[in-house]
This record gives sequence, structure tokens and C-alpha cells, in this order.
Amino acid sequence: MENLDCLDWARSLARKANAHKGDHGKVLLIGGAPGMPGALVLAGQAALYSGAGYTQLLMLDDASAHVVPSQPELMLHSAALWHGRAAQALAHLGPDLIAIGPGLGQTAHARHWLQAALQWNGPLVLDADALNILAQDAPMLHSLAQRAAPVCLTPHPGEAARLLQWDGAQVQADRPGALGSLSKRTGSTVVLKGQHTLVGAPNQTPRRCLEGNPGMATAGMGDVLTGCIAALAAQGLRAGLSLWQASCLGVQVHARAGDQLCAAGIGPIGLTPSELARQLRIVINQAVAH
Repeated sequence: MENLDCLDWARSLARKANAHKGDHGKVLLIGGAPGMPGALVLAGQAALYSGAGYTQLLMLDDASAHVVPSQPELMLHSAALWHGRAAQALAHLGPDLIAIGPGLGQTAHARHWLQAALQWNGPLVLDADALNILAQDAPMLHSLAQRAAPVCLTPHPGEAARLLQWDGAQVQADRPGALGSLSKRTGSTVVLKGQHTLVGAPNQTPRRCLEGNPGMATAGMGDVLTGCIAALAAQGLRAGLSLWQASCLGVQVHARAGDQLCAAGIGPIGLTPSELARQLRIVINQAVAH
């Protein structure tokens, strides 16, 4: 286990003078079921502030699939317009990377979109209810392990326990062991969230993030991390940054953003995911210029 120290990798994201939005990746985020649209919007804000060229939200709650006045840059699409045709929707929207899970829910509708994402041939970031669905569906979990394109899973300890069929106490008692088992079982990069978040992948030395603080223990912070990793990975497709590297970088950027805000007196108590999302770009630009 090595300590995570990878901000130098952000230098590969430095922008050329003649850059255009297509150079920096098209991210599609899927989730936002009724009662949970905020999770998807938070992930979208994080993707914007982390530098994605395009950020598209596919909202499962049709009533929430409209312009976000505070963030008009987000391109919202209603999943209802593609009912039963998820694969066609993904082909039409043409993302470079898909992240699915924030506010997804566990309905049959959610499962349909997750199945389509798993069958899509590009890189994936899977979070939240996408992981809970996988934990209940052995064939779907098997199909994940057979994918050719890279995948990043971002479980908290409870989600990791369900995927491994352990209990939460086992995961917390042996976090490195849980990380290794989950990475091996799925063939994926795994971000095991919590105090000193761990990042592992097949054929990679696992890393431990020593940054971050208790102010980040609030609902929505994981959605921000998902959006950050997705945006960094989408940019990395043209900048030579792998999904493993983007995942490590996203974890450290996210944690450092939280620490910078606390150092400025914004937290730990009352630190919000929206505030942290805006801080991401400061950390990334500092790292690129370093």
C-alpha cells in the first residue's frame, strides 16, 4: 500500500491554445430518479468544474428533466423520451464516458439503464444504486467482469459489503482486503470510500489517500466525487490519462478541495457538496500549473 500522491498527473490535462470543447470529453451522467434529482445535478456540477468539455445528464425523473437555472451549462435529457430504448439513447447521445448511479434508484427502469450501460463499449464509472443493483444480480455482475472497456467502482463500505457478500464490519476491519477482493472479482478500478479512501485495480499497487476531513461526511459528497472522476477520465482519453490514473487523481483532488475549504473556515461543520464542487477547479488548476 502506497500513500496517494498523484497531483502531478494533472499536468497532462493542460490545455493547448487551439483547444475546443470536443478535446475535453463528453460525459453522460445517468440517475436522478424521483426524489433524488439533486444527486445527479451535484455529479454534473462536479463534472463541469472538473473540466469536462460537455456534461450531459440523463434524468430518470421526467418532472426534474429541465434546465437548472443555477447551472445552465448542464445539458438535461429525460429518460422518459427513451422508454425501453436505452441502448438507442446511448448511441444517439454519443458520450465518451458514462457514469451511472447518483440518485439512480433500484427500479426496473433503473436496471434497464444499467444493463444498457454495461453493454455499451466505452469506459464506465459506477456508483451508489448502480452498485446496489449489481450486488443483487449475479449475471449482471458477471457481465461487468467480462467488459473489455475499463470500469471504476466507487463504493462506500456498505456497498462494498453487499457486492462482496460480506457484512459492513468485515469491510471496515480489513479495508485493504476488501479493496483487493472487489477489484479482483470485478476486474475494475475500485475506490473504497471512507476515512483514508483506498484506490486499487488489477496489476496496480493500491493507494491510500491521507487527505480529506470529517466535514466531507455529508450526503452528496460521493456524487461530487463521481462527477470529478468522470470528467478527469473523459479528458484523459485524449490526454493519455488512464481510468486508473483519473480515479486516483479524482480522489486526491476531491479530498484536497475539502481540506482547502476547511482551512479557509468553510467547514468542517456545514461544508456542502456544492461548495466542494466549485473548489475542484481550483485544485486542478493549481496542480496543472505546478
